[in-house]
Amino acid sequence: MKIDVYATPDSAKEKALKDRIVVVIDALRATSTIITGLYNGCKEFIPVIDIEEAVNIAKNYDRDAFLLGGERNAQKIEGFHLSNSPMEYTRDVVEGKTIIITTTNGTKAIRKASDAKKVIIAAFVNVNAVSDYIRKVGEDVAMVCAGTDGYFSLEDILVVGAIISNLKDKLHVKLDDLGIVSCYLYENNKDKLDDILKGTRHYSRLARLGFEKDIEYCLKMNAAPIVPLYRDGVIRKIKNLRD
Repeated sequence: MKIDVYATPDSAKEKALKDRIVVVIDALRATSTIITGLYNGCKEFIPVIDIEEAVNIAKNYDRDAFLLGGERNAQKIEGFHLSNSPMEYTRDVVEGKTIIITTTNGTKAIRKASDAKKVIIAAFVNVNAVSDYIRKVGEDVAMVCAGTDGYFSLEDILVVGAIISNLKDKLHVKLDDLGIVSCYLYENNKDKLDDILKGTRHYSRLARLGFEKDIEYCLKMNAAPIVPLYRDGVIRKIKNLRD
């Protein structure tokens, strides 16, 4: 199995993603939030890039059928029901709902991979489930990290490393240079993720804004063991390998 890793969406050309399985990662916090919402019974997520697009899509739904979620610059969008905090996406809030979500980095990365054969959503909270799915499917993979405002983010690379670490113990994987680095970083820091991330750009920003509980949750391995699939503009939980 060949695995290519892209540190930011801009570093991944659409033709490199087309007809491949793509794993999109925005560990702090978009993909963690999406995974958690689906784990807690959300019907589906619709990821969009613009606030205006989200509002316009919402007009097609009955008032009780949807929620608007997301952030700009890590803060809740005015007039939206939810922010981008996974702690808000509890079962009593999201069960059975369609959630239209827009974030600064994560939803852009997901949409960038729209032409891929399959798009899987990953974070620390579902590392084992995603690893098992990739192993069973057995096809080459591209991993796209959302980054932060166009810059590389270490937390996303560590998620990549965790997935690769799981895979290489069970099958032969051919890695590019960033894949090798990702795996090395994870395996040498997996017991101290919080320590290695404390000084990083996005972690520090979220901590300053008071999102320590979000950070703590997003670094929990396998807290929401499902595999979300993005297809035809919608993210839903995979129920079986044929999805």
